[in-house]
Amino acid sequence: MSKAEIDPTKPYRLEELIDIAETNNPQTRIAWESAKQAANRLGIARSDYFPHLAALVLSGDQRVVEPWPKPLGAPSGHFLVEAPVLESGVELKYNVYDFGKRGARVEASKALRLAAVAAFQRTNQDIAFRVVTAYFNLITAQERLTASRQIVKTAQTTQEAAEAQLANGRSTLPDVLNARAASAQATYDLQASIGTVDAARVVLRETIGVEPSDAILVEEPAALPLPTEVTESIGNLVNVAMEQRPDLRTFSEKLQASDAEFKAAKSEYRPTVHFGASVAQQALWPSVNIPGPNPLGHSNDMVWSVGLAARWTIFDGGLRRNEVHLADSRRREAQDEKREKEDAVSREVWVAYVQFRTAVRQHDAAETLLTSASTSYDASLDAYKYGVKNLVDLVTAENQLAQARLAVVQSRSAVRIDAANLDFATGNMLRQQPPVAQPAAKTP
Repeated sequence: MSKAEIDPTKPYRLEELIDIAETNNPQTRIAWESAKQAANRLGIARSDYFPHLAALVLSGDQRVVEPWPKPLGAPSGHFLVEAPVLESGVELKYNVYDFGKRGARVEASKALRLAAVAAFQRTNQDIAFRVVTAYFNLITAQERLTASRQIVKTAQTTQEAAEAQLANGRSTLPDVLNARAASAQATYDLQASIGTVDAARVVLRETIGVEPSDAILVEEPAALPLPTEVTESIGNLVNVAMEQRPDLRTFSEKLQASDAEFKAAKSEYRPTVHFGASVAQQALWPSVNIPGPNPLGHSNDMVWSVGLAARWTIFDGGLRRNEVHLADSRRREAQDEKREKEDAVSREVWVAYVQFRTAVRQHDAAETLLTSASTSYDASLDAYKYGVKNLVDLVTAENQLAQARLAVVQSRSAVRIDAANLDFATGNMLRQQPPVAQPAAKTP
């Protein structure tokens, strides 16, 4: 299968990237084939409810030795009887009753099919979450690049102020050199930010399942307000996750399949009743090695047979007992796996909720820090120009402003990704439902 083509000049929206990944990522195709295989296994299990009809064709020749007394016409004490035969017909077999074995196998196959479908849904959600993460990581890298350019401008402003003070005789050459070093450091960090953007583009292309490259553009979600609150309580979120997480439903269906397989294993202790019938046209040319004309005549007639057969295994060396024990052990294993998964889902929802709440608080603090640092730098710059403060104070304020800008970028990215993680943890991703985390409602 050929990979999708990406237009390097077109900015892609997040929804478009998810759609490309869902149809092009190999993991989604693998999960889809697994779901189709489970459906085929269900069809195989259901076929046991139907009769099996087969066409038969037999052609052969047989020679047998028939002992015969010499006084009754056999000089050698035996006859050689040869019988060429040609037979064609149909044979019917049908399982009349098996004490629930077929029903248990069909039930197990149904559960495994639903488990495969749920696994396919969770794979889609996982791919979507990975695309969302890669997308916002690229957006974060681009915003960090913008912040790095602002930091370079601020460092250049500081350098220009130091050089102006030196020209006026109110500064020293070491101060100017320090300012130049800070500007060079900001330029160095800018190049690192450019490389981070290119690497994030490569990761995004790889995530959506296309050839790795940095030739991709995305639309920035500038017009979308940040999600800042969760209207549901954490208890309700855990309950929602228990109801709609596809991977948890996979474990539930596997448990039902294990129960059905246990029933099928126990049914082996009971008999099975089969119906069989066959009808054929048989042509036979027997001959015997006696002098004179062949006393056996040619036949070309219809033959048939019909009957019921019951089979009940009396002794099997412990085969059925061990199969029952094995099925029971697998059932208990599935129960423990489901319980462990429920605990993991609850823990994942709690962690996602706490991380989102923390990210929102950090973003609020980062915005406050940016406002304060910007004001502090402007005041320090004016004070330095008037000779009230020295360069050390100005560089300190410059570094605080740079850290505040990067903190805002990083915290904004954390809010976006943690909001998506909350949808992923509750199984709400790719559903026709509003996101769990919403922007704060505006008061009139």
